[in-house]
Amino acid sequence: MIRIVLADDQALIRGGLKALIDATDGMEVVGEAADGEQAVRVVEETKPDIVLMDVRMPVMDGLEATRRITEARVIVLTTFEIDEYVFESLRAGASGFLLKEEEPTEILRAITVVAAGESLLSPSVTRRVVETFVSGPAIDLPALDELTDREREIVALAGTGLSNQEIADKLVISPATARTHVSRAMLKLGARDRAQLVVFAYESGLVQRGIRPAT
Repeated sequence: MIRIVLADDQALIRGGLKALIDATDGMEVVGEAADGEQAVRVVEETKPDIVLMDVRMPVMDGLEATRRITEARVIVLTTFEIDEYVFESLRAGASGFLLKEEEPTEILRAITVVAAGESLLSPSVTRRVVETFVSGPAIDLPALDELTDREREIVALAGTGLSNQEIADKLVISPATARTHVSRAMLKLGARDRAQLVVFAYESGLVQRGIRPAT
């Protein structure tokens, strides 16, 4: 059973999401919050697997709440497709970013994907991350020195939005080997999930090694 907390200042939105989720086998809403501060408290009390987090909320916004939540995976769900929200959500540790206008099936799929330990970054979001980070100066990330050459290559490919299968096809290795390299790189870099791995790849400058963004 996937346990979910809903954080949104609009009761109507929470009600709609709750009805959708509770009607789905294998999922249940275990808590609700109307602001970021309350969301942090409810997460501590209910220990959910997933938090659906709105960005614009009173008292404490969703970005700050996401930074403070470490015991659950956060999917940012907003009506605003603004670059600042996308990038700051990823930096804050979100595992996914969705618009509220998405079809109900997409929201349910996102919950399933993120609960399974993956991240949810659409190609359009990935391209915008690329455009932002490759144009700026690289930051020093000491943990990069711990990566093997192959792991650096795979992190850069994962950063462009390629799946394990696509990485495997490109490098002519097995998907299991690609998955192992990704997991080891995440451990060495301290990336909580694949979404943070994307940010590390661009902020560190790995994508400037001649690897183009996935389209």
